[in-house]
Amino acid sequence: MAIRVLIADDHHVVRRGLVFFLKTQPEIEIAGEAKNGREAVELIKTNKPDVVLMDLDMPEMNGIEATREIKKKYPDVKIMILTSFSDQDHVIPAIEAGASGYQLKDIEPDGLVEAIMQLMKGENQLHPKATSHLLTHLTNKNSTERKPIEELTKRELEVLGEIAKGKSNKEIASSLYITEKTVKTHVSNLLSKLELADRTQAALYAVRNGLADGNK
Repeated sequence: MAIRVLIADDHHVVRRGLVFFLKTQPEIEIAGEAKNGREAVELIKTNKPDVVLMDLDMPEMNGIEATREIKKKYPDVKIMILTSFSDQDHVIPAIEAGASGYQLKDIEPDGLVEAIMQLMKGENQLHPKATSHLLTHLTNKNSTERKPIEELTKRELEVLGEIAKGKSNKEIASSLYITEKTVKTHVSNLLSKLELADRTQAALYAVRNGLADGNK
């Protein structure tokens, strides 16, 4: 079944370019176009997209406000920010608003398709610059939660460390010489044990606990 994608961008040329390219992809179906955040929110109800490609700088309602509104009303819809901004003043608010992905507009077309596919598999897709800002921000943030890292098995700790490096399940499987299905099981188990919502939270947790560099 094709992934339904809604494109929200105030630049007509960008929207049409994305539509033209994505229509060539058999696994993707265009669910509509919006020229601002408010229009994107309104189209969700009728067009029922799986993913919204969301620009940030738009009139009437910007991408961050639209993301927050959509996640509040339609929590199952995944938002991927697609923008020219890579600074933390844009990255942090977008992720906190509920975006599951953050990519820059210089991404290769095939890379964008891959990011959309991975997003639908539950793998948060963040551009390296976005990841860097996010990790720095949340690593420095005071955190009161104490999750029981001791409950993780040695293999789960290894998988967590690989997640912190931004690797996909396929890449983790290759690194650890295990199957992709086994990786998925480990990811599911460690998220449950650590009471974390998704891979982004897992990566942040790993960095806070020194796992990203293989220190534990």
